[in-house]
Amino acid sequence: MTQASGLNVPGTYLFDGDMAMKGYALNKMCFSFNDAANRQAFAADEAGYCWRYGLNDEQSRVVRERDVLGLLAAGGNVYYLAKFAGILGLDVQDLGAAQTGMSKEAFKQMLLEAGK
Repeated sequence: MTQASGLNVPGTYLFDGDMAMKGYALNKMCFSFNDAANRQAFAADEAGYCWRYGLNDEQSRVVRERDVLGLLAAGGNVYYLAKFAGILGLDVQDLGAAQTGMSKEAFKQMLLEAGK
């Protein structure tokens, strides 16, 4: 986990320049999922698709394992990962819940209460 502005927020990673460089291939692949043909190509051959985008071993493993927190640790940006999560039938609230260790319903309730 990374500290930002003196805060240590469990389950979060500071997405800075280093993480952007680390996750470039992963984020580029996830951005490609904006195109339905690319989503179909990924579904047909996940390993080949990851290789095509140059994912490293760690990134390929967390994609294969559907490890959301691992994707963030591997340099994934939540906005690009949302494209991958969509393939899995997940949304950004599912990602937030995974980051915080909460159920999706508890996470949604927390957001509602924070907005009051």
